[in-house]
Order: sequence, then structure tokens, then C-alpha cells
Amino acid sequence: MTSRIFLSTPHTSPKERELLLNAFDSNWVAPLGPHVDAFESEFAEKIGVKHAVALSSGTAAIHLGLKLLGVEQGDDVLCSTLTFAASANPIVYLGARPVFIDSDSTTWNMDPNLLEDELADRAKQNRLPRAVIVVDLYGQCADFEPITDICNRYGVPILEDAAEALGATYHNRSAGLFGTVGVYSFNGNKIITTGGGGMLTTNNDDWARKVRFWATQSRDPAPYYQHSEVGYNYRLSNLSAAVGRGQLTVLDDRVLARRANFEYYRDHLGDVDGIEFMPEPPGFFSSRWLTCITIDSERFGATRDNIRLTLDADDIESRPVWKPMHRQPVFAHCSTRGGAVAETLFEKGLCLPSSSNLTPDDLERVVSRIKNSPQTVRKFT
Repeated sequence: MTSRIFLSTPHTSPKERELLLNAFDSNWVAPLGPHVDAFESEFAEKIGVKHAVALSSGTAAIHLGLKLLGVEQGDDVLCSTLTFAASANPIVYLGARPVFIDSDSTTWNMDPNLLEDELADRAKQNRLPRAVIVVDLYGQCADFEPITDICNRYGVPILEDAAEALGATYHNRSAGLFGTVGVYSFNGNKIITTGGGGMLTTNNDDWARKVRFWATQSRDPAPYYQHSEVGYNYRLSNLSAAVGRGQLTVLDDRVLARRANFEYYRDHLGDVDGIEFMPEPPGFFSSRWLTCITIDSERFGATRDNIRLTLDADDIESRPVWKPMHRQPVFAHCSTRGGAVAETLFEKGLCLPSSSNLTPDDLERVVSRIKNSPQTVRKFT
């Protein structure tokens, strides 16, 4: 029997175990501790930012990042539509309204032209959004040069959701550095993991202090428990941070491994009629967190779901590209600028197994099943 090939699994080493046991043996098993402090410092240095604040999830980081940007009840916040729901949910936590912006076909990320159209229309009506959440999708940055120029012109701050893009760069700058606030995720399926966790980054000293304050239940500096603001239980545990420190030391290796997966897939599927890969424009360096393809069913002879089911029948996990937020029932009432590009990517797009610990046999097995699927999927149609 062959073992199951998963989409994206944790990839750990003895280093993480050593640091985790160190944290355990020290009895620092609660939120905060020396490994949290060290993880924040090492992460900030790695990325090239002044402050990094370790939190319980990337979602928590987006939530507090939006609070830093002043998002309140009744505000509008623009957001990439092609993303995971965690990018948009915190907008609603704060009582604000999501407004979704379509992707461009060059990067699969937020379309700068549509963003400019939306902001120009809103400026005429004197109702600019409070913030823009720009998502870096599947390990690739958005096209930030025009996006930041547009947002600066209208005075609207950017929260960069780099949850999927740690290790990526845009014109040699790290993902997460292009907004007023940057956000990362260390969920179990990410390129490095803490078993669940996130990070908020900023160059603003006061903002870093404020996030730490909010994330520890907004406890005032008093000899008793006093709270002058509503807070959140959002800090990362010392145990999780110990794992994160070990993972961070091999981030570059993990990126190279995932890019090698992509190269294998492209070398063996790139000339197959009807299959195309998520593009990587000049100046972009994707971590290739997930290798993503689109399938033209008429040219290839099978649909995206035909291939997905064929892979699943051989115990290989794959996943459709994110369903756009404007197509989600919970956000059906929200405004959207464009939408056709994201919808097409969802209908045709498939994420392939991309773990950094895939073996050559694993990759060959995936490719073989995809190449053979036009003949074998007819049973599913």
C-alpha cells in the first residue's frame, strides 16, 4: 500500500525538539516567556523590520492590525477577494464592512487598476475606506509598487496579509514589509509552523507596545488586575515559540525545497496542453508555499475536479484554489469590484501537494496520476 500524500505538512527536525524540551524543562509552559522574546527578536531580524509581536494566530494579527489602523464600527475596508476567509473575518469582528477587489491574471493578487478605480470613485463620494488588506497569495507578493503608490495618493493605509508568503520577496524586499502593518501565519500547513500561531510586524514603537498590551487582555500596569480597555487572549505560548525558533533557522531551506517541488511539476507538466502554472513575474520571488495550476478542460480533456478526484482515488490530497470571498454565502451582501478573474481561477485552479519533505517518488506519483487522468477520469464524469 502507498502512503497518503498530503497537500502541505509540517516539516520538523531535532532542533525544534531540542528547543521545545528546553522550554518544557524550564517550566515556561504558559503564554509569554524567554522563547517568545527570542522568537520575536529573531523573526524581526530575519525579515528586516523593527518589531515583531508573536500572537496566537494570523487571524489575531489581522484583527489587532486593523485596530491599530483605526478600523471601527461602520467603516469600509477593502480586501482581496481571492483569499482564505481569515483575511476578511476580522473586518467583521470590528463591525466594519468588507469590500472585495478582484485579482489580476499576472500575479493572482489584488488588481492595482481595480483598486485605483475603487478608491477614485470613493474619493469623489468622500467615503474612502479606513484600510486596504492586500493578500500575498500562495507564497507570492502582490504587485506592491503600484498598490502602495495608489494607497499613498489617497491616504489609505495597507495591512499586508503575508500569512502564505513568508520567505517570498518583491524586488528583494521581504513579504510583509509593504504595508503599515504586516501579518504572518504559523499554522500547521504553512512553510514554517509553531503548531498554530502568528506574527504582527511594524516599525512603530508605540504600535508594537499597544499590540502586546491588547493581546495580554489589556492589563494595566498595577499590582492587581485592572483593565481600562477591552483586551484579548492573543499571545503566543512559550512552547510554541520554541518550535518557531527552530523552524525559523531552516526557513531558507524550506523555501528552496518548495521551489524545487514547483520546478519538478513545471518540468514534467509544463508542456502538457491545457495546464498552466501560477505566474511569477520579473522582480517577484515566490516561496511557492503551494504549487498551483489551472486546467483548461477542453484542451486537457478533464476538468479540475476530474483531476482532483483522480488524485484522491490514489490517496493524494489536492485542493481547489480559494473560493473568492464575494462568492461566499456569509459575504454575499458585500460590494465587489470586478470578480471574474478570481472566479475563473477558482473554477480552474488546483493546488498540488507541496510539502517541503516530499520525496522524488511522491512527486513522480502525483505527476503520473495527473498525466493519466484524461483516460481514467471518465468514470467520474
